[in-house]
Amino acid sequence: MSMKEFTISTDKRCVFIDITDTVDGALADSGVKDGLCLVYVPHTTAGVFINENADPDVKTDMLGWFSRAVPEDPRFRHAEGNSDAHIKAVLTGSSVTVPVTNGSLALGTWQGIYFAEFDGPRPRHFIVSCIAG
Repeated sequence: MSMKEFTISTDKRCVFIDITDTVDGALADSGVKDGLCLVYVPHTTAGVFINENADPDVKTDMLGWFSRAVPEDPRFRHAEGNSDAHIKAVLTGSSVTVPVTNGSLALGTWQGIYFAEFDGPRPRHFIVSCIAG
């Protein structure tokens, strides 16, 4: 098993950042040829997901949907004022697992791995664990 932690700096309150190349690099460094690659985000107002990475309009549409579905709302009771970010992070989830085959992430043709920031801008972390199977 190989584990690496990465730091990422976000520049907006809500942004999706393609981390596929970083995860792929961690996998290559691990030497794992077949198994699993786990990406975990240890934050309660950020997440990670897999989705299309060919058309940037998908990210724009998704960000717009999250803003409409869970807007910032002063009626939320959480004192920090970021309850919407907590809810959005629950919707995306805090981890994804990708099968590894022949040393490559077994992602679909149009898929990428995204870090989801909902309470930025700020420095964040994510962990990549590669496990031989």
